[in-house]
Amino acid sequence: MSKRINLALQGGGAHGAFTWGVLDRLLQEADIEIAAISGTSAGALNGAALKAGWAVGGAKGARDLLDQIWHQVGAVHDLRLTGWIAQALPPVGMINSWMEQLMPVSPVDVAALVTSPYQLGALYRNPLEPVVRSLNFDQVCATDGPELHIAATNVRSGKIRVFSGEEVSGDVILASACLPTLFQAVEFKDPKTGEMEAFWDGGYSGNPALFPLFRPHLPQDIMIVKINPQLRADVPQTPQEIQNRINEISFNSSLLRELRAIHFVRELIADGRIERGTMKDVLMHIVADDDLMNSLSVTSKLTPTPYLLHTLKEAGRRACEGFLAAHKDDLNTRATVSLEEMFG
Repeated sequence: MSKRINLALQGGGAHGAFTWGVLDRLLQEADIEIAAISGTSAGALNGAALKAGWAVGGAKGARDLLDQIWHQVGAVHDLRLTGWIAQALPPVGMINSWMEQLMPVSPVDVAALVTSPYQLGALYRNPLEPVVRSLNFDQVCATDGPELHIAATNVRSGKIRVFSGEEVSGDVILASACLPTLFQAVEFKDPKTGEMEAFWDGGYSGNPALFPLFRPHLPQDIMIVKINPQLRADVPQTPQEIQNRINEISFNSSLLRELRAIHFVRELIADGRIERGTMKDVLMHIVADDDLMNSLSVTSKLTPTPYLLHTLKEAGRRACEGFLAAHKDDLNTRATVSLEEMFG
């Protein structure tokens, strides 16, 4: 019997290659059906690539297009070439540490303090734009395959805006990945209101948004592919460590609010204070590698080198393999994340 799940894909720049690896492994499971995807920033790009590839070639088509998209992100023709090189290099976390010691404050951080993307005009054009525009949006918006929901933040209202189905476009994906210190706000006519609106990164308001996955026709299970660590053992001290932790906390806050709401509803259902079936009893799952992500910093999010992307993809595949080995039988049956422990 097929197991139906929803995916919630976090954003995190080049660290989204971890999600690529998770999806690459998950798509090899013929008896797992992905019913819907909610993605933000890099998660939005991963979700769109999966959907477009699925439209033309099913699971294999989705895996092939994800490979193609991340090859473009890494600006190489074949990331498999990094496999043998990686064996001769030190761990990616060690390389990241060396980079921070050589450059404790990145040029991007300095520029953000003294300049605005609007002062530099086309110079700050999002380098992801050619990658995003390469997608076939007839396929991304196809009715077949998983539903696709992408979050961006409305600059003027500060509210989350989730684009779904035919609303999804190249502008929407670029908006979902628009860091305001790096890029000018992405402006376009909102198909819902017909008004010109400006959007920033969806991570500020939903990283990723879970509520589109609560709809009655969708399965109970939500699998979060998490790339922003919630816990760090050490107090940050260097400028980059402090900025990185600020980003992680702010980009995790909306997700934690939604998880707390799910926990509250589950308690009400379990206590009989809400009639079962009145509200959705969501079953949460998380695939992550916090040890690896704790060894990386904000610098690596902005430097998608082939070695980093290869390392993250392989880590994502291993994390998904571990989850499936431990919890595949739990899907559609029970939650594998203890919200009681998280919020108790």
